[in-house]
Amino acid sequence: MNGTQTLEVRNLTFATGANVPRHWHGGRRSVTRFLDNLSIFFPEGERFFVMSVQAHRHLVENDPVLKKLVRDFCGQEGIHGREHRRYNEMLREQGLPVDEMERSVVWILKRARRGLPLRTQLAVTAALEHFTALMGHLILAKPALLEGAHPEMAALWRWHAAEENEHKAVAFDVYLKAGGNYAERSVIMLAATAVFWAKVLEFQARMMAEDGDALSAREWARLVRFLFVEPGGMQDVWRLWADWFRPGFHPNDIDSEGAIAAWQASAGA
Repeated sequence: MNGTQTLEVRNLTFATGANVPRHWHGGRRSVTRFLDNLSIFFPEGERFFVMSVQAHRHLVENDPVLKKLVRDFCGQEGIHGREHRRYNEMLREQGLPVDEMERSVVWILKRARRGLPLRTQLAVTAALEHFTALMGHLILAKPALLEGAHPEMAALWRWHAAEENEHKAVAFDVYLKAGGNYAERSVIMLAATAVFWAKVLEFQARMMAEDGDALSAREWARLVRFLFVEPGGMQDVWRLWADWFRPGFHPNDIDSEGAIAAWQASAGA
């Protein structure tokens, strides 16, 4: 096990609700919906992550450091799920089809829980935690990504990004304790990536349709430009994603300590 030896469970609450503009990211419609889109996955996704890690807690009983990290991982993820449920309620009140999209996520995760062995479920968690940490790292490393955003929403995303990077190795380390191996984690990453990004694209189109933008080439182009050109950075996420397939990879090989420390200093966390 490498990297962080302790985690802080911060019981923060964010004022999502009617005070937040519909297109809270500086009026950028498709960009706002991209981040809103990601929020749909978190309540059930975080629950799945916690359950898959907790199913292997017996493997860390003799490792006091990892045992505490697991406990704090579950604490951080629980608060993430709570705040994104509140976030998603704001989206529901805006008339977005949150219930239908959440049911789709629930269906996928129920199939995973019923059909996959426990260690494979943990491999799914470790793979998706790699993605959330990389996207969080991007948010922390490129402040321009949240420039012009509503302050409360920017604070929520930076907090979530920082904690995802703080605990990015916990599920991976438990997976190794469970006997996880290179071949399995590589196949699972490819499958998880395909399913996750297919749903992201579907949800993006559905959300933009509610704004009347689903067929707007201009809005889609603005989103692509934002993610890949200015301020950009998504290409770096995919480059670091590929590190997963390097034998001997560990999540803490990607240094995010400076970005986390900068967030802690700015947020007083």
